[in-house]
Amino acid sequence: MTTQTSSPAVGLGIAFLGFAFYASHDAITKHLGAEYSVFQIIFFAMLFAFVPMSIMMLADRKTDNFRPAHPFLVLSRSALSIVALSCGFYAFTVLPLAEVYSLLFAAPLLITVFSIPILGEVVRLQRWAAVVVGLVGVLIVLRPGTTDLTLGHAAAVTSACASALASVVVRKIGSAERSAVLILYPMLLSMLVMGATLPGVYRPMELTDLMLMAGLGFLSVLAQLCIIAGYRAAPAAVIAPMQYSQILWATVFGFFFFQESPDFYVGVGSAVIIGSGIFVVWRESRSNVSVRSPVLRAFATRFAVAPNPPRK
Repeated sequence: MTTQTSSPAVGLGIAFLGFAFYASHDAITKHLGAEYSVFQIIFFAMLFAFVPMSIMMLADRKTDNFRPAHPFLVLSRSALSIVALSCGFYAFTVLPLAEVYSLLFAAPLLITVFSIPILGEVVRLQRWAAVVVGLVGVLIVLRPGTTDLTLGHAAAVTSACASALASVVVRKIGSAERSAVLILYPMLLSMLVMGATLPGVYRPMELTDLMLMAGLGFLSVLAQLCIIAGYRAAPAAVIAPMQYSQILWATVFGFFFFQESPDFYVGVGSAVIIGSGIFVVWRESRSNVSVRSPVLRAFATRFAVAPNPPRK
């Protein structure tokens, strides 16, 4: 059996690269969304991601079958993953990248809330205060009553909620389900559902656009592998906050490729949400604070499609 060397610096670097891959993935999604339906983009992105993922799963000799131990919960998580994925992709196509990230970053706070009834997690005053402050940050970004709330805003919030629920579900069943099961079923169900929509939304693609959709699939696989490797090399409390680096990439990509500049309220709201999320991560990393650490173990997920990183 091979041993893994713990190196926070290496883990941080690998995780940072993984989240950079995800940010690049989202920028490409936004570009393609100007011409193609979200359902078509997701179908082909999943199709191209399925190829390398299936090869890796088949090469893993520890996986002797793909039968889930908890079929209903695996199916429920897969359905939540599709909702999170579809809404997240749509939000990226119609809203500025940084604004979408600021709303999606509410997911760790929602995980804390959902973990109470589903996992039996005990959340005390300090984490509750962080959740409330973080949700105030969401309101700062949305500014209800002063700006028009669009379908894109609703999609981003829905994606955060669905992703949080799916992450909590996978924390509940993760010890009983193999990683291959947690990867395979959401991908297959996503391709089936999105494939069913293709007759009504399909638009012929240029070779360049097809290559970009293939790039989405491979970037998502590379990002998942990098982030999971980061968790294996460094403590979860060190790696988890690196997710927020995506907003830096979003600002850069938005400015140079989409002529986007986050306004003052998005900047303030994002800072409040990120600060609250980092506080929750810090609290969970302390002993005798969280039994299951649902937030710490959710940051390797991407719209709840990838499995949580393994425990050391």
